[in-house]
Amino acid sequence: MSPNHNKNIFKQIFTDHWAEFRKKYPRYSTEYYENVINKMLGCGDTENGFMAYRCLSCGEVKKVPFSCKSSFCLSCAKIYTDKWVEYISKTLFTGMRYRHVVLTVPEQFRKWFYGNPRLLDKLMKTGHAFFQEVTSHWLKKEVDVGSIVVLQTAGRSGSYNPHLHIICTSGGITKDGQWKGFGFIKFELLHTKWQYYLLNMLRENVRPKEIEEEIDRCWRKYPKGFVAHIEKGDVPQGGKGLAHYLAKYVVSPPISLRRIVKYDGRKVKYWYNDHVTGKRIKEEVDALTFIGRMTQHIFPKGFQREM
Repeated sequence: MSPNHNKNIFKQIFTDHWAEFRKKYPRYSTEYYENVINKMLGCGDTENGFMAYRCLSCGEVKKVPFSCKSSFCLSCAKIYTDKWVEYISKTLFTGMRYRHVVLTVPEQFRKWFYGNPRLLDKLMKTGHAFFQEVTSHWLKKEVDVGSIVVLQTAGRSGSYNPHLHIICTSGGITKDGQWKGFGFIKFELLHTKWQYYLLNMLRENVRPKEIEEEIDRCWRKYPKGFVAHIEKGDVPQGGKGLAHYLAKYVVSPPISLRRIVKYDGRKVKYWYNDHVTGKRIKEEVDALTFIGRMTQHIFPKGFQREM
């Protein structure tokens, strides 16, 4: 596969099958999704704007097309990431010790978040409230913690897997203005507290008759709580180093160009590293399935994926 072909293969899949996909799945047949996809497809096309440079010696004019700078465009992913890093780095304090926490949602509850920005927003707010409670409980003192909560919906295979990445301070400020830090927090506390916070949030925000039984089953099925992971040791200190660290987890597109192995006009073959085994898995799906796996991670217009 030539480098140029690899660069355009993502666009080609959508060029060939987007109309068919929208017809089969009317949920995506909206002006908003159409604009997102067209923006990606038009990236690098001079018809959508360009800069012109003229050689003062020979008079030759060279046109350099504008890029779309969209997070959904694989060619522009780095540009989007760099802007995000610049924005986030301004909110971090150089010299502050931070921790990276990952909070997951059990598979049976993920359907409630699909296409529900209100519930996704509640999930992010619950993540912050959870860690503030965990830190206060561990330090035996009520504190206010600093955190950046970022929502990620893509699993490694492209599946819909909403989860949170939280960069948080290693401690908090007490009511009398004193700093109290921690060296570690037991995983057992993280697991049980996250289960409590997530299930209570779902019970309060999803229609009771449809979710109450599932919540009750979860209390019995997971007596040790849900998966809540805190990375061992400190993450890079505040500033751009930390922002770059976080960006690789949360603002990258659901797939990178190098992971698309083959497209024959009908099927797409790509690979991902399995989270449990660490082994590389190759998967081949039809083009419509592939498009669905990618577009389901487009956030609604105006939705802020971090707080």
